[in-house]
Amino acid sequence: MELSEQNVKKQRPVHLDLQTIRFPATAIVSILHRVSGVIMLFAVGILLWLLNASLASAESFQGVQSLLDNFVVKFILWGILTALAYHLLGGLRHLVMDTGRWEELPSGKASAKAVFVLTAVFSVLAGIWVW
Repeated sequence: MELSEQNVKKQRPVHLDLQTIRFPATAIVSILHRVSGVIMLFAVGILLWLLNASLASAESFQGVQSLLDNFVVKFILWGILTALAYHLLGGLRHLVMDTGRWEELPSGKASAKAVFVLTAVFSVLAGIWVW
């Protein structure tokens, strides 16, 4: 069966306004899972640098301890922990979906919202722990 121009819809958008597009929760979870993965890539470098500096000598350990008292460093660590939690929960969601579960629209939306809620809870707990 060949598609001809007459069979194709003529109602194609001429100008796609990206501000009016509303992504479903499932798409947002998937996109943010990729973003959190990129954040985790850079976070590994930061955490390895902190670990190396803390193990170099007693003086450098004291330097890392004093560095961790800085608000900006605490904020970065909180962000890393939040990204880690989100990436972990989103990855678990994807693994469950790979088994054939939560693929229907209602359960997919519910699992996406659960990832958001659980990440928010973990983020608050991580903030309390960091500060």
